[in-house]
Amino acid sequence: MTFTGLAAKDLLGIRPHTADPEAHLRAAEEWLKRAHDQSPDDGVSYGYSIWGGWRPSYRETSGYIATTFFNLARHRNDPGYRERALRVCRWLLSVQNQDGSFSNPRYGDAGIVFDTGQDLFGLVRAYEETGEAAFTEGALRAADWLVKITDAQGRWTRNEHLSTAHVYNTRTAWAVLRMNMVEYSAERERVARTNLDWAVSEQQPSGFFDKCAFERGLAPFTHTIAYATRGLLESGELLKDNRYIEAAQRCADATLKHVQEDGFLPGQITIDGKSAASYSCVTGNCQFSIVWAKLFDRTGNDEYRRTVIRAMDYVMRCQDIHTTNLNIRGAIKGSQPIWGKYAPLTFPNWPAKFFVDAMLLRNRWL
Repeated sequence: MTFTGLAAKDLLGIRPHTADPEAHLRAAEEWLKRAHDQSPDDGVSYGYSIWGGWRPSYRETSGYIATTFFNLARHRNDPGYRERALRVCRWLLSVQNQDGSFSNPRYGDAGIVFDTGQDLFGLVRAYEETGEAAFTEGALRAADWLVKITDAQGRWTRNEHLSTAHVYNTRTAWAVLRMNMVEYSAERERVARTNLDWAVSEQQPSGFFDKCAFERGLAPFTHTIAYATRGLLESGELLKDNRYIEAAQRCADATLKHVQEDGFLPGQITIDGKSAASYSCVTGNCQFSIVWAKLFDRTGNDEYRRTVIRAMDYVMRCQDIHTTNLNIRGAIKGSQPIWGKYAPLTFPNWPAKFFVDAMLLRNRWL
């Protein structure tokens, strides 16, 4: 399908027919496999661009997509997913920097804190699944670099995107704590807590966070707000520290209030809690649905469950699982409409990853 065709559907408000949720989940899985198969190096393609076609492997997101493949191997009882996850993780080891970090070739060879944290997820899980020393050695090198690169206060203020400290590195703290589940280090825990504490200190009365956008002064995407929220929630669970869980819940509750009856969630929200977009960053729907599903499990508050269903129904209406174009069948857009500010004109790999993760939780209730 051409950009003109996709844009016309979005402009007219035409949505693909919503089939059974399991069919939408399966379609996203198949698209993720195609994104993996597009790359000759065993990484997962960044995604499909309407104007640029399939893009090269994306190191950062390949790391956490590997964890989804591992989960699908168990859920589907399909060893093919496990084989894919291991191929991704072995490729990550092949592109890991000598100092243990991971870089984004688009920005040079220097390691990036967030990217390294996301790849750490994959390496830790690969070790847990296989016991192979190569994976734990790679994971240890990545975790050690994340400790070494901190500033005098123990914060990640260097080797960051646009040289700016970001609250959403709570997700990196979560990755470091996952490493501690394999091999404990008090220093790693100290660094994780330091960055989590800083994130909590940036939380506003609205429930949202300052310094959560990619760039200073901009209203953050729900994508990065959800990164920050999930990092706090998962870290709090691992540390058994309610301060982090409560901070995550405050942001999750504040975001929940922005979900409309049809499941639309504005793609950007200001730090004082105001909608700042007329489009949806649909990956934010998926990511927050994961958080709300986990809070439902934790609290039993049915508003979380109902909101997950609404938010994910919206995403399914934005997902085309019937088109004959395999480049986009089952994929999840960066934005709805497709020209929105978040990853415009593109079907990135990570919205599909988070869609799968969220649907595995949602479909338990159906």
